[in-house]
Amino acid sequence: MSFQESQETIISVEGLTKTFEMGENVVQALRQVSFTIDKGAFVAIMGQSGSGKTTLLDILGCLSRPTAGTYHLRGMPVSEMPESRLAEIRNQEIGFVFQNFNLLARTTALTNVELPLLYDGVKRKDRLRRAREALEAVGLADRVDHRPNELSGGQRQRVAIARALVNNPSILFADEPTGNLDTISGESILRLIVDLHQKGNTIVIVTHEREIAEHAQRILTFRDGKLVKDEWRKQNESMWQLNSLAG
Repeated sequence: MSFQESQETIISVEGLTKTFEMGENVVQALRQVSFTIDKGAFVAIMGQSGSGKTTLLDILGCLSRPTAGTYHLRGMPVSEMPESRLAEIRNQEIGFVFQNFNLLARTTALTNVELPLLYDGVKRKDRLRRAREALEAVGLADRVDHRPNELSGGQRQRVAIARALVNNPSILFADEPTGNLDTISGESILRLIVDLHQKGNTIVIVTHEREIAEHAQRILTFRDGKLVKDEWRKQNESMWQLNSLAG
């Protein structure tokens, strides 16, 4: 099987269009966007501010609906679902990592990570076990009782990643996950994301930085709401060069 051949399509969008009314003006944020993403892929979505990448992420994450076109997640027509069903899809199928972490300031790392399980009705004993396992998986087994203000920026982002993964989602969306981090912490988070992909996770990362996007297998570039470039990278090009950063 070649690099670009798929065993299973996890995301499929066709003719995706999104418009916003700004007073008397109509802004077209997305214009007839079509693509698919395969299970196990690592895709970067690139573009400058105003290119449509954040609007696209909101739709892919079931936080917003397209004005026109269709979106299927694992074959499910999510663009046509009622809001109650979309909430279930967000909790069960999707993991989010945000630039600003979005952690609850007054609760521990463990409590932050178990929240999606609480919303899903998982029993407390199982919640705690799974939350501890998720924190261990991101290298924070010794920080479970620390609150966000007791953690570094990189550690906070690891907590956010553990929270995003605790429900075993079908896909992980990361929106500028290194944007608020220093260089060393940012490299650490990128290493973790690459490692998660190599373990089989499907990952879509949104960034405006080419050097971040180049760690992905595939780069979708947007400009003025249009998909202007779909770039597949060679397998060896998409691997994290650990040795190059070791020094």
